[in-house]
Amino acid sequence: MDIPLLSPELSWMLIGERMSAGHFLYVDIIDDIGPLSAYTYWAIDLLVGRSWWTYKILASLIILFQIYYVNGLLTQYRAFEESSYIPGLVMVILFHLSFDFLTLSPMLLGSTFIVLALGQLFSQTLINEQNTESILLVGIFGGLAVCFHFPLLIFLPFLIITGISVSGFSFNQLLLALFGYFQPFLLCCIYFFWIGAFQEFINEFILATRVRGSYPHVTYIDLAIIIGAPLAFSVFGYLVGTVSKSITVNQQKQKQLMIIFSIIAPLSIILANRRTPYQMVVFLPGLTYFISQIFVYVRNKKQLNLLFYLFILLVPLVGYSWAIYKSQPNKNWNYTLNEDTKNQGKKILVLGDDISPYQGNTLASPYLNYRLSKRVLTNYQSHEKMIEVYLHFLKEKPEVIYDQEGTFSELLQHIPALAEMYTKKGQGSYELNNN
Repeated sequence: MDIPLLSPELSWMLIGERMSAGHFLYVDIIDDIGPLSAYTYWAIDLLVGRSWWTYKILASLIILFQIYYVNGLLTQYRAFEESSYIPGLVMVILFHLSFDFLTLSPMLLGSTFIVLALGQLFSQTLINEQNTESILLVGIFGGLAVCFHFPLLIFLPFLIITGISVSGFSFNQLLLALFGYFQPFLLCCIYFFWIGAFQEFINEFILATRVRGSYPHVTYIDLAIIIGAPLAFSVFGYLVGTVSKSITVNQQKQKQLMIIFSIIAPLSIILANRRTPYQMVVFLPGLTYFISQIFVYVRNKKQLNLLFYLFILLVPLVGYSWAIYKSQPNKNWNYTLNEDTKNQGKKILVLGDDISPYQGNTLASPYLNYRLSKRVLTNYQSHEKMIEVYLHFLKEKPEVIYDQEGTFSELLQHIPALAEMYTKKGQGSYELNNN
């Protein structure tokens, strides 16, 4: 499909690149990415550098694991009477809803642990005696998911509700699950306190507003168009499974589990730092469960064939149409990046949403996430902040600054020393003086 590099993808690469150069997350890199996702990108850059193919291959492996695990989960705990590869096939199709589902996003990384937590909850629907290890793992997997991607915090109420109402956790078991849940976060707190970045970790990862600091790459209408067809199939699957088949007590618990999961999952978009289709990856296990019921319980062969071919053709068609439409040149589209870049191999800084210039260049200064950085760069009333900004520029000295929104030009008025360091070279571009 010749999909260009995405703005978030380049942002993740820049984070990994800067961390592998010895800079600390949240202190030397202003962004609200999850710490475990950031260190994943750091490891990739340390091993292979800024490699687009490595990101795609790793994403493919994680996707295959999720498909294999969900299919095995529904088979192992007999969610349906017949064991088959239908859930796996359904999930393969669903992963083609949007081209960015196939990226190594923090949501894909975090949702993998949500899937693992879901597996442990499924085990509680089948085993009469509660398994202490399984209860602890539910919490640990949920906590790890949040450390990869903050919006997955929304699954904490899911854990509590399903633990009490579906799995029948006692008070002590619930405390054990919550202990496991908060353990990864506490370890992250200890680590960032140890490196002197605890306040920055709290401010940027947890307290950073998800409204002012978010990137609305797509509209909610775009998201509704993408998810519309699978949602319609899943509702139909729910009706088919409810009307046409009597189920066991264990299957009833599993159904309740997936209903609550499917209700809570969409709420994660509210907390997302980027409004993008890949935030909906976490919806797929719930959609897979209900859509699979169509192909398991419908017995009329003509109806089954019609529904089957409609599903395997319509869903990818929506995804490919979306890809073609959004890959077209569009000045208001800040999701895919322009391939035309200048000043290759230079240390630069982009103050704006279009980070295309970073292709072939390196980030110089902590101000990666412009929407979060803007609050620091425009805090003119705080002399302490202005001194901190000046010291960052003095230390790293970006060779070229792309001032897309006029932030740097205003900054020069409040920090005259910076005006002596840089010369304006065209519209919204400043270059470092050689002397």
